This record gives sequence, structure tokens and C-alpha cells, in this order.
Amino acid sequence: MFDWTQNFADWLTYQVLGMMKGNHFADALNFFVFDSIKIFILLFFITILMGVINAYFPIEKVRVALQKRKWYGLDYFFASFFGSVTPFCSCSSVPLFIGFVQGGIPLGVTFAFLISSPLVDAVTVAMFMGMFGAKTTFIYVISGIIMAMIAGFILGKMGLENLLTPWVKQIIENKQKRIFEFQQEHKSLLNRMPEIFIEAMKIVKAVSIYIIIGVAIGGLMHGFIPTNFFEQYISKDNPFAVPIAVLLGVPMYTNTAGILPIMQVMVQKGIPLGTAIAFSMAVVGLSFPEAMLLKKVMTVKMLVIFFGVVSICIIVLGYIFNWIL
Repeated sequence: MFDWTQNFADWLTYQVLGMMKGNHFADALNFFVFDSIKIFILLFFITILMGVINAYFPIEKVRVALQKRKWYGLDYFFASFFGSVTPFCSCSSVPLFIGFVQGGIPLGVTFAFLISSPLVDAVTVAMFMGMFGAKTTFIYVISGIIMAMIAGFILGKMGLENLLTPWVKQIIENKQKRIFEFQQEHKSLLNRMPEIFIEAMKIVKAVSIYIIIGVAIGGLMHGFIPTNFFEQYISKDNPFAVPIAVLLGVPMYTNTAGILPIMQVMVQKGIPLGTAIAFSMAVVGLSFPEAMLLKKVMTVKMLVIFFGVVSICIIVLGYIFNWIL
């Protein structure tokens, strides 16, 4: 499907610019041109598709549906699924957390939504598909949703409501306050398309700098870093490689557009895919900046429990990926 982009990158790098194959800078530039074009094309079309889905499942409808209906245990699945098709990152965690809990949604279900939202979205699907193919992307998406369900279920069964901050408890008690005010107009899909197109362009524009920087770093790593560099620290022979990768990822923070090109090069350099995915999930889904945001709504004890449970789930998922793939 994207052979033409590789041919274009080869033509630009080795014919137009006259660089030699095997040259470090030439290989890095070739990687950058090929991956940038491919990712932007996939990102645009998948963002349009997600925009169509999101137009009919806005966040307020999700909240109301989860609040009013009896899902008989499937609420964790629907919360994780809706989290994967809504464009929220971990920076949106505070208002989402308050709105869901205030609306009467169980805490575990709220956690399932918040965990899946930054891990699986249009940007992730587009970039993952371009880098690792449809099969691996499908496994990643399904695994991310299942992991969010399991982590949310575990957290929900731990009875953590008493560990919410007094500020959140006061908001919950005041039922007259509204955190979200959404108005969903009844429009046909044809009438919605211009809005969806504009929103898709905004998303592409918003993440473009991260894609360029991420792919540029990935290109430099691809061209200049020796193959065995990563294997010295997170080798496939190290049984503790996955938890080490998660511990290395938590202090960092970026979105999927910034981390996936780096993850791709890590895999090319010999790091098992599961280990690289665990590192990526830790960077995107768990970070110190996110902890500072969540501290407004969670006590320190609740934060430690939340990070601990999600980290363990990511580690287990990393080992499973290494085993399957």
C-alpha cells in the first residue's frame, strides 16, 4: 500500500540529493521522509473515521448512557471502548474524572475510560498501523481495551471512594453544579462532514510537530545508533526488561505521536515488541505530569494505588505481547 512512499523516499534521498546508501545521514533522512508521509496520510483518514464515530458518541452521551443503564458488567467494556474512540489525552483527566464521578458512574468504570483514552486513539491507530501493520495494530487495540477493563475492575473493587480529595467530594455533593455542558445538534452525516473534516485537520495540525520531532529522532536513531545499543540495557534475554522499560517510561511524558517513532526504532534495533509497547504505554498513560494533574482529585495514597495497578497491568501485557509476537 505504501510502496510508493518508500520509492519516493529512495528517489529523493539517493537520486535527487545524490546521497549514498549506507551513509548514516542518508539512511536517517530516508527513514524520516518515508515515515512522515505514511503517518500523515494514515492519520488524516483514520482521524476522519474516528470523527464520524465520535460525532454519534459524544462524551455527554457516553456519560449519560453509563449512568442510567444497567450494563451487567459490560459497563467496563463500553467505558474502555468509548475511551478508545474519544480524543482525550491524560491532560484531560481532571475534568473527565470529576464529570464522570459526579454523574454517578462507578469509580472503576471511570478509571477504565481514563486508562483507555490516552492509550488507544486515532493517532495511535494510524501510526501503529503504518509502522507495525494491521495485525499488530488490531492486537494492540484489543489488548489496550482489555487492559483498561481489567485495571478499572480491580480499582473499582478496592473501594477507593474514600480516598478522593475533599475538593472532589464537595463537588459531587453539590448536584446543581455542572462540569460539562454539551449540546448535540441533530444533523445528518453529510451536514456533519465539514465539521468533522475541520476537526480532523485541527488534530493533524496539533500533533504534527510531535510527529515531525518523533520521526526525526527515530530517523537519527535508525541511522546512527548501533543495532546492539538497546540490547545492552533492555535485551530480550533479560527477564526484567519489561518492568525496567515501564520504570524508565513513567518519568517521561509525550503523546503517541512523539513516542511511537522512537518505539519503532527500538524494535528495529532488537528490542522485543512487547517490551517496547510497555515502554510506550508507560510514557503515554502514566507520567509525573499526569500525577500532578490527578493530585487535584486523588489523595497521594490513591495515586500510588492507581499507578501501581496500571503499571502491573502494563507489565503483564508487555510479557504477553513478547510471548504472542
